[in-house]
Amino acid sequence: MSQRRRLGRFAVLLIVAAGLLGARERGATTPAPSATGPQEVSVVGLLVDERTHALTVVLQGKRDKRNFAMVIGPAEATGIAFPLQNMTPPRPLTHDLFLTLFGRLRVTVTKAVITDIRDNIYYATLQVTAPGTTFTLDARPSDAIALAVRAKVPVLVEDRVFEKAGPGVSGPRI
Repeated sequence: MSQRRRLGRFAVLLIVAAGLLGARERGATTPAPSATGPQEVSVVGLLVDERTHALTVVLQGKRDKRNFAMVIGPAEATGIAFPLQNMTPPRPLTHDLFLTLFGRLRVTVTKAVITDIRDNIYYATLQVTAPGTTFTLDARPSDAIALAVRAKVPVLVEDRVFEKAGPGVSGPRI
């Protein structure tokens, strides 16, 4: 089976996401943010940019409806697509393995935060709790999103990321 076909099976292609991005490109205005600081986002879905054929994950702020897309690789797309489609792979993917390990160690993922974009690289953290402590781990945004979606915890994005990333689908890779 070709890589393109495999991706087609696992990627969630949402017309809603394409419509959100298309509206921004056509000059539709975005409401001004009503508050500052990180805001929770919805993982709208995964799509393939028609122009570049790049796989992207689309995120939309719950507070102000701003959105942006991050280019990701095929493995990252699969890691996010499975839980979005409520699918269980025949064997655990890496993110499933991590959550199983976390569970056995009594560690809980509490949130993922996309913190910045610098030099075309996105940065994120994963907040976890263990008995008696809470700590933050540096993470690739795609991994943080995949774990958060599986653990059913919030994904947050700092305002500066929305401002720097913009709505385009041919942005930096994560």
